[in-house]
Amino acid sequence: MAVCSAPTRLTIHHDLIQFDSGEPSLDQWLQQRAVRNEGRGASRTYVIDVEHRVIGYYCLATASIASDLAPGHLRRNMPDPIPAMVLGRLAVDRHWHGQGLGKALLRDAILRTVQVSEFVGVKALLVHALSEAATLFYLAQGFHPFPHSSNTLFLPLSEVKQP
Repeated sequence: MAVCSAPTRLTIHHDLIQFDSGEPSLDQWLQQRAVRNEGRGASRTYVIDVEHRVIGYYCLATASIASDLAPGHLRRNMPDPIPAMVLGRLAVDRHWHGQGLGKALLRDAILRTVQVSEFVGVKALLVHALSEAATLFYLAQGFHPFPHSSNTLFLPLSEVKQP
């Protein structure tokens, strides 16, 4: 197989049309909304590609957590709401499944979130898992489920091991 790029910001020069993760909502978001959200500043999308054809992506946006919904160790000594980032989407083209690209994209998203936290307050990275398989993936990567929502998970930045 060809060599893929390191994660880079999405541009209009990336080929999104052929992307097929096997989850239509993730494919449609990339193809119909990602570039528009980039331009409007609503989120930032990072892609890996082979010759400009996107084979994986994730997006990040700012978020906040209502203190009354957060577990005690997350809300301790924090303002209400608690500042956070949200991993809005993460997907890999089905032809590239099983090669560790999802883990690599997640690691990149975590590292970028840590970098942002050096400039603005960010306590945790949130994710809303679309399926049981996605929930298990995030749990295996160190995320914790929210007490009142098993498909919403969080990773406290205090638990992130620096490379």
